Amino acid sequence: MYLDLRPNGTRCWRLKYRIGGREKLLSLGVYPDVTLAQARKKRETARALIAAGDDPSQQRKVEKSNRNAQAEVQAMVAAGEPLPGSFEAVARRWHATHVDRWAPTYANKVLRRLETEVFPHLGMRPVDEIEPPELLQILRRCEARGVVETAHRVRESCSLVFRFAIAEGSATRDAARDLVGALKQHTTKHFAAITDPGRFGELLRAIDGYGHRGTPQVRCALKLAALVFLRPGQELRGARWEEFDLDAATWAVPAERMKRIKADKQHGPPHLVPLSRQAVQVLGELLPITGHSALLFPGLRDHSKPISENTLNAALSAMGFAATEHRAHGFRASARTMAEERLGIDARVIDAQQAHAVSDALGRAYNRTQFLDQRRELMQRWADYLDELRERTPELAQASRAKLQARAEDRALKP
Repeated sequence: MYLDLRPNGTRCWRLKYRIGGREKLLSLGVYPDVTLAQARKKRETARALIAAGDDPSQQRKVEKSNRNAQAEVQAMVAAGEPLPGSFEAVARRWHATHVDRWAPTYANKVLRRLETEVFPHLGMRPVDEIEPPELLQILRRCEARGVVETAHRVRESCSLVFRFAIAEGSATRDAARDLVGALKQHTTKHFAAITDPGRFGELLRAIDGYGHRGTPQVRCALKLAALVFLRPGQELRGARWEEFDLDAATWAVPAERMKRIKADKQHGPPHLVPLSRQAVQVLGELLPITGHSALLFPGLRDHSKPISENTLNAALSAMGFAATEHRAHGFRASARTMAEERLGIDARVIDAQQAHAVSDALGRAYNRTQFLDQRRELMQRWADYLDELRERTPELAQASRAKLQARAEDRALKP
């Protein structure tokens, strides 16, 4: 050990040593900040490492790297960022990897569920240390709130995160996979829909008379909902006048407003909807009312946005049709059921009209522009059938309701 005198006046303690046959130099500090006694103590510590076969210079580099890593972790914690190797960090990388393939609404839902249900409890835990009981405790909280479907979706997302971590090498097992069968069974709830012809006729007559209490555009929206087989969300309520060719009786719904995967939304063809004479007539009634607007059904307060789905459901409730009996989305189920059962329409044609991606035996999906001629015939037959239901006498509808009530009571009496 010696004191190295620099031309600028700096005096540094140095230790010259050999390890692995190579001569090396170790700094022990600057004099007088480091006294002789302190330098000697550092020398003895270095000699002990050398005697054990360890390089004190390398040991110092490791310690410095650890201090830097610890400081980085503390800075990330202070900034609220997930730690490297934590479940949240891996989950966010997984989400970022797949977000371009997903529709924005779906991507937001997936990330929001993780942020709400998982990150507050397991986000900071190393992904490879999470055990199934820990995750199950989180899922049980979802079940306790009555959102069983959310619990299942959270488990599925977590499983994908664990599998992503395994592929990256930051985990060795999928803790969520061991929870299959550990959750309550989720019962899918379908949208309430009237499928009895007599009662549906009552609904149609109620819609026809709704203009006396509600706005004409809401009445037209409900009429079209019954005629066109589309979803009441962006597909129907977001309709724009530029999408219609009334002379050709055709409506081209842009791909981005359809319920499709992101690639099909961006690059897929529009969904063609043949319009019956009755649908064209409804549009003719609506044109003088909202034809000055880009939207068919602009909101009352903000004309740049369409009316909400709650508006349609509120109208149905005002007409006496409860949420458990029929909702705006239920028009699709009504049309799907009665068009096949009452009119004998090929289910493939109905699926094509409803823009369902149905696979055939070879695994290919039906093109959404297939069966256009058959769908044009379907739409006219369906519209004519609705006219028949609308014209049925109230006595027939009442008899139909009595028959349904009798069936329900009979099922209730059976053990």
